[in-house]
Amino acid sequence: MNAGAVARGQEIDARRAATGSAREGAARAGLAARGVIYVLVGLLALRIAFGDSGGRQADRGGALQEIATKPFGAVLLWALGAGLVGMALWRLSEALFGAAGADGGKAGKRLASAGRCVFYGFVAYSVLAFAAGARGSGSGDRQSRDVTAKALGMPGGQWIVGVAGAGLVVAGGWIAVRVVMRKYHKHLKLAEMSRRVRRAVDTTGVGGGAARGVVFAAAGVFAIRAAVKYQPDQAKGMDGTLRSFASAPMGPWLLACVAAGLVLFGLFSFAMARWRKV
Repeated sequence: MNAGAVARGQEIDARRAATGSAREGAARAGLAARGVIYVLVGLLALRIAFGDSGGRQADRGGALQEIATKPFGAVLLWALGAGLVGMALWRLSEALFGAAGADGGKAGKRLASAGRCVFYGFVAYSVLAFAAGARGSGSGDRQSRDVTAKALGMPGGQWIVGVAGAGLVVAGGWIAVRVVMRKYHKHLKLAEMSRRVRRAVDTTGVGGGAARGVVFAAAGVFAIRAAVKYQPDQAKGMDGTLRSFASAPMGPWLLACVAAGLVLFGLFSFAMARWRKV
């Protein structure tokens, strides 16, 4: 092997290392940003459960408004948006090159990563738009109603909305079942975690993931209801879905349990930012 070939090999290795570091940094920043949003949404929902929301909505928009009122809030909003851009880019890299793990290159995994890329790209855009001054960009309930109204106005709109709602119900159940079975373990660096840390991560992962699944499923039920009744106002975003728990049996206590679960999921996201294989 001549000196030129060795130099080219070293250059390729250095490029791969730099790419891997960038990908890992983007993933961990994105997971941390997701954690911030879920913790704030959960805390806002807890305030609603106990009768003091401070006029905030328990959704992404409410979380962004909460950040905006804090010292250096504008800087924090831009940092949050940048983290979510990192999340979208990480999922895009998984869609293009495969995720970590033996089955990360399968078509189904890549397709799921592509869907997550689109989702987090939209979330990142809404956060950056909010940071730039579009204060109405984070209202989840309004966005849900607008999207539902447009979908219902299309040919076969009721079926489109109904199928989307059913998809959310299935996704919510899938999320809840997988976390209860601790399927996330395969994504974690378990060998580097103490027993105490692993127990804490499982507490946040199972409790938080189950609550997140319940919220997804409930939002799907409202979408199905909007399709059946042909009424876009029946569709609900995060805030409307969470508030609906307050009118269910056990009322505010049910909402408080779900809200606490969302806080746990935010904490679980922080743990994933530290311990996840990327």
